[in-house]
Amino acid sequence: MVTFNNIDKTLHGLENGAKKNNKKISKQAGFTLIELVIVVVIIGLLAVTAIPKFLDLTGEAENANIEGMAGGFATAVSLVRAQWEAQGRPNLSGKNSVVYDGTTLILTTENIPLGIRPGYITGLTGGETLTNFNATNCLEIWQNILQRPPTISTNVTDTNKYFASVSGAGATKECHYYLKVTLAKDTNDNFVAPTAGSTSTGNSFTYKPANSEVIVYVNQ
Repeated sequence: MVTFNNIDKTLHGLENGAKKNNKKISKQAGFTLIELVIVVVIIGLLAVTAIPKFLDLTGEAENANIEGMAGGFATAVSLVRAQWEAQGRPNLSGKNSVVYDGTTLILTTENIPLGIRPGYITGLTGGETLTNFNATNCLEIWQNILQRPPTISTNVTDTNKYFASVSGAGATKECHYYLKVTLAKDTNDNFVAPTAGSTSTGNSFTYKPANSEVIVYVNQ
């Protein structure tokens, strides 16, 4: 026989069970203050240890970039010279030249007293004696001996990855190729062009047509 007293007890039991479940749910709904503090501390520790490592990786990547570009550049210069030698040292209108990857390149003219060796690329149209060698020649060399080279300009404010300049005179003339992201910036957050021939600013490498010398400079 079911009595109202039994029904009341049953309902009361269900109500108490529901309250207990609600308490359990409420207890599991969020973090305690201590748990939050621990999480914040862990995140802080991770930030302190990870950020410097990330910065180191960025610097290492920039160093590897300039070293890789310099290595590829030096190899390409040697390949141009080797092709010129293999073809019997061709000469076009009084200038040493070679057709490299479909493009006619002008090479240095030998001048032993000045220390200029023959057969090293100076550009597309001139610069063979290095007297009229300028920054435009440096761009022509970059754009015609490298396969899909990074963008480059003689204007540091352009949106290119590399900045090119020229320094020296006669046999000492050399192209200077800077990885622009490593250069200094002014107060307006604009890149600043290094002093001509500077090797103490940013990551860069130089190319001297007189003897094909390529030197890397890492300042990161």
